[in-house]
Amino acid sequence: MFKRGFLLLGLLQCSAAAAQNRGPLRERLAARVAQAPATGVGLYYRSLTRPDSLVLEANVRFHAASTMKLPVMIQVFRDADAGLLRLDDSLTVHVVFPSLVDGSPFEVDKADDSDSTLYGRVARPASVRDLLELMITRSSNLATNILIERIGAARAQASARALGAWSIQVLRGVEDGKAYRAGLNNTTTARDLGVLLAAIAQNRAASPASCREMLRILEAQEFNEGIPVGLPPGTRVAHKTGWIGEVVYHDAAIVYPPSGGSYLLVVLTGGIKQDSVAHNLVADVSRLVYAAAVREPGAAGKP
Repeated sequence: MFKRGFLLLGLLQCSAAAAQNRGPLRERLAARVAQAPATGVGLYYRSLTRPDSLVLEANVRFHAASTMKLPVMIQVFRDADAGLLRLDDSLTVHVVFPSLVDGSPFEVDKADDSDSTLYGRVARPASVRDLLELMITRSSNLATNILIERIGAARAQASARALGAWSIQVLRGVEDGKAYRAGLNNTTTARDLGVLLAAIAQNRAASPASCREMLRILEAQEFNEGIPVGLPPGTRVAHKTGWIGEVVYHDAAIVYPPSGGSYLLVVLTGGIKQDSVAHNLVADVSRLVYAAAVREPGAAGKP
């Protein structure tokens, strides 16, 4: 990704005054990131109510891990809006899928999945709605692969890029070991995920009703060890995490402070060996951003 300890800072400028005000926050974030034993960190912050934004390596590419489930969800809802499927449609639960490399079969392993409940329903039907919930809230790999089989990875990628996530790659489902070893992986940047979350928050990713439902599902996320830890208790947050042990840990969120002024925050990390260290880094970044964004609206980095 990039050389350990090397951090190239980039700043999205809205105005000269705003850029000046963001300086202190940028310095605090850079200092905290520099402490992390990471091979790469990408950060994207953007207010949804003000011309206020900040990025650190937001265009650096990472393995997407389970954050690729966000464009899959968007495609499912777009298809539902278009009448190509219904959320109450049933799909048969199965664990064997064709590899992207050569079509050879691979099996999704219950032991490597963060959700085990769906494996008890093999050969039985599950609704698209249930699969969506499990894919996002429990990051079910099995639910993801069943949905991708239905909507197509290429279509999910095309829709994500049409929404402005111009570099995201959605090539395949999860646990395709042969594709992983061949380097055929789903990848993303912090900016890509921020753009997709903005499209949902602003009712552009699908119909307004579908976007509201996507937000509801994202708010029900059960893995909350990253961005939510850096927020005051009870703060509303709609987010999706993704991780591969010792490879990446990511969290991508829409944050709704009680005082108003919602914002996007995406933190991607690579190469951190201990999960707790990655979690703490993301939580600290979240804490710094929240404090600056709420302390003085419109000047996220002003002390």
